[in-house]
Amino acid sequence: MRAAVLEAYREPLSIESVSEPDLASHGIVVEVEACGVCRSDWHAWQGHGEWADDRVSRGQILGHEPAGRVAAVGGGVDRLEVGDRVAIPFNLGDGSCEQCRSGHGNVCADGLALGFESSVPGAFAERVHVPYADFNATKLPESVSSTDAAALGCRYVTAFHALAHRADVRAGDWIAVHGCGGLGLAAVQIAVAFGASVVAVDVRDEPLELAADAGADELVDASAVSDVPAAIAEAVAVGTDRDRSSEGRRDGRGTNAGVDVSVDALGRAETCRNSLDSLRIRGTHIQLGLTTDAERGEVSLPIDELTRWDIDFLGSRGMPPSRYDEILRMIASGRLNPGQLVTKTVALEDVSDRLAAMTAYETRGIEVVTEF
Repeated sequence: MRAAVLEAYREPLSIESVSEPDLASHGIVVEVEACGVCRSDWHAWQGHGEWADDRVSRGQILGHEPAGRVAAVGGGVDRLEVGDRVAIPFNLGDGSCEQCRSGHGNVCADGLALGFESSVPGAFAERVHVPYADFNATKLPESVSSTDAAALGCRYVTAFHALAHRADVRAGDWIAVHGCGGLGLAAVQIAVAFGASVVAVDVRDEPLELAADAGADELVDASAVSDVPAAIAEAVAVGTDRDRSSEGRRDGRGTNAGVDVSVDALGRAETCRNSLDSLRIRGTHIQLGLTTDAERGEVSLPIDELTRWDIDFLGSRGMPPSRYDEILRMIASGRLNPGQLVTKTVALEDVSDRLAAMTAYETRGIEVVTEF
């Protein structure tokens, strides 16, 4: 079968003929119909992660946001049949550890990261093997296309888990989203679906326009202001009386910040700090973006300020497979529309160019491979 293989960091992926996936008794083989091209793929392609002993090895088949149709089923699989359409999480649990059994399979103690580890080759390929399939694979309703399911990928479900399960976002909350790539746009759309008001932040016009289309109430061009947290506070003040009340105000770098939850969807030191400084008293920061070799996994934090104002700093990665039905119900009801964020469909041969475009932030929204 054909697959895109990481042979050298920062060089075009090699489109090769590789062996068919081996079928484990607990696994399934899926004919890939769509697979998102994610910034996490870009991190792997760049060779990032060595500072966390998380660097993807050369020879790896990348791709971790697949959807498709079951082509083969292991003898120990009970819940799935050949022909079923499925979505597949990138954070694969074994279904038996304490975390999996308590509903936190996204942080399985013995979990595997699809497309990032040699034992689980990725889905920039015609077919992909999914281990522990009864636990990991989720059947798709006919109303959800494979392209839309690929858009759920790691970005959409990570944003959903962060806002719904980690930060418990509610109607009436104000949310700031720093970085409006695919991950940030997913956070915008999901927050709006929960009834929150959103301030979207980016340095480019096109992503901000997409954020507005996704429902953002206010837009901040970070390249056009000297103080992003102050601009966010001003945006929140539009249509509210928070700027006229001392309740919920928190001094941070000379500004009065105003959001309840702030999301760093990019992973740079600057966006992380801006996110923290955008929070009101007892606010919550959520870190979704991964760092680059500029930060190497380390960002300086204002610890005394976090302590003084009861600020929460949360991380979030993927979503437990057992909770995918929450998203699928909201898609079926029309409250969520991940397909709205898909701006381009490409062929397997185009993936290298799309990864290179991410280096200069020349992509927008979510791009999906649909030709293998």
